[in-house]
Amino acid sequence: MNYSVFRFGFLFFLAMAFSGSLFAQSWDFIKEKEGIKIYTRMESGNSVKSYKGVTEINAPAEKVYAMIEDVNHTEWWDKNLNQIKVLVYEKDKRAQYYLIYDLPWPITDRDLCVNVTVNIDPATGVRKVIAGPLPGLMPEVGGMVRIRDYHQTWTIKPTAKGTAYVELEGCVDPAGSIPDWLSNMVIVDSPLKIIGGVKTQMEK
Repeated sequence: MNYSVFRFGFLFFLAMAFSGSLFAQSWDFIKEKEGIKIYTRMESGNSVKSYKGVTEINAPAEKVYAMIEDVNHTEWWDKNLNQIKVLVYEKDKRAQYYLIYDLPWPITDRDLCVNVTVNIDPATGVRKVIAGPLPGLMPEVGGMVRIRDYHQTWTIKPTAKGTAYVELEGCVDPAGSIPDWLSNMVIVDSPLKIIGGVKTQMEK
């Protein structure tokens, strides 16, 4: 094989492999409340900011994961959720939900179909709960706006102290026409409240 061709192919491979990390914007720190830090950043090709919330919870990682994964206890979820319908559930494997967000007038309510998968690393004890949109699962309802762009990942890592490092990263496009304060709630206040709900339940 011609050496120059090989070198070009190798450099092209490296460029493709690392392009995400090279061009991705860094996270911007937004606020910290009760030990929870919130960050946001713009993603390439997306007009909506991604969010990341991190905290340490004074409870074992497996216990924190068990609460997040448990479909029978959703009282700590976003308080704007008016309806949570579990359509499919396989413990430690996957789930499917239909959610309705009750938003204050005059903002139109939103609904969302979600597919969830679970990844557990037996060697490290790291658990991931990965959620994304599930088009076509439920018919659209008049008077509501369907959220189609939604991605969220919980990462729960055990620490040497016996506590849990918890990270919630995601991006939600609420769709339709909404005011700036609602966008801010979605990307900052909502993850803060969700993580705070888990933290409160685990540490009380």
